[in-house]
Amino acid sequence: MQNIIVIESVSKNYFIESRKFSALNNISLNIEQGDFLSIIGKSGSGKSTLLNMMSGIDKASRGKITVASVDLSKIKTSDLDRWRGINIGLVFQFFQLIPTLTLLENILLPMDFCGVIPRENRIKRARELLASVHLSDRGNQFPGILSGGEKQRVAIARALANDPAIILADEPTGNLDSATTETIYQLFQQLNQLGKTIVIVSHDDRINYYAKRSIKMLDGQIVNDRYVEAIKETSKKNDKVSVHV
Repeated sequence: MQNIIVIESVSKNYFIESRKFSALNNISLNIEQGDFLSIIGKSGSGKSTLLNMMSGIDKASRGKITVASVDLSKIKTSDLDRWRGINIGLVFQFFQLIPTLTLLENILLPMDFCGVIPRENRIKRARELLASVHLSDRGNQFPGILSGGEKQRVAIARALANDPAIILADEPTGNLDSATTETIYQLFQQLNQLGKTIVIVSHDDRINYYAKRSIKMLDGQIVNDRYVEAIKETSKKNDKVSVHV
C-alpha cells in the first residue's frame, strides 16, 4: 500500500520568553493510504502539534512532510488553504461550525471555497452528506440548537464536502458522552471502510477498538507504534450508523 503521509525527522520548536520549547523532537512516521491511525497521548505530548503538521496548519522547524505526494514546504502560503480544503477533511473537538449559517450552508462552504464540486451539484451533495450522518431533516436549522453529538456529525459531513482522501480529527469526542463517543468512532470506522485514510488524535484509549494502528506520544516523541486488532463485535454497533458517501 502506498504511503499517503510521510513525516521525515520533523521537529517543532517554540520560543517562549526567549526559552526554547520542543513540541516535537525528530519525529519520523509513514501512514499508508487507507489506514486508520490513532495518536494517543496526554496533554502536552505533542500529538495535536503532529496533526497540525500533517494538515499544514503549522510549519516544522526542521524536517520534511509529504502529504498526497506533495511536499508541504513547497506550497505557497496563499495556496495552502485551498490545497487543504481539497485534500484533507478536518474535524475539531469544538466542531468549528459557523453559528450564523444553517447546517446545509456550513457543508456548502468548503465546496464554494474550493470549487472542485460543480456548482450545480453542491446542494444535492450537501443534502446527501447530511443524510449520511442521519440529519437529513435538519438542513435548514442552525448549529446552536443541536446536541454535541449532532454538531460533530455535521462537522464530519462538512469534512467530507470535497471528498478528500484524508480525514484528520483532533480530539473529536473530547466533549461528548460515552454513548455518543461510540457512535462517532463507528462513523469514522465506516468512513475508513469506504477508503478514507483516518488519523485521530485522542487521549481516549477506546479509539483503539476501531483503529487499525496506534502510536503513543510522550514529550514530543513516539514511544510506541503498534497495529491493533479491532473488536469484532462492532457489527452490532455498526447498525446504529450507516454512511453512504
